[in-house]
Amino acid sequence: MAAVKYSRQREAIKKFLYSRKDHPTAEVVYNNVVKEYPKISLGTVYRNLSFLVDHGEAITVPCNDGSVHFDCNLKPHYHFQCTECGKISDIEMDDKAYEKKVLDGARKYMDSGEITGHVTFFYGICNDCKNKK
Repeated sequence: MAAVKYSRQREAIKKFLYSRKDHPTAEVVYNNVVKEYPKISLGTVYRNLSFLVDHGEAITVPCNDGSVHFDCNLKPHYHFQCTECGKISDIEMDDKAYEKKVLDGARKYMDSGEITGHVTFFYGICNDCKNKK
């Protein structure tokens, strides 16, 4: 495999992602990185985000708002999305019994094959939106 050329813009994008816990979209990343690199294009941000995902340095978080969100937390974890404001946050559960129960339940409905991972989303109203009511 050929060595990957270092990119200051890619590093700025990666640094921004690591500083966030709210799973920003490419547009949010662009709006922040452009402050440091005024000549960066949205296309460059998209290409670098794809690069980070392809090289295992970030993941995409599919959401029901129609946008692709990005996450640098590569540890197994769950997500919560507010149905009012759309905010996404991590739910850190260190419960191996729960994990085993979910996977064992899924395996019961499989004809064959092997489960190599899963994504779990919880939906509801976040504290900020709940307190506004």
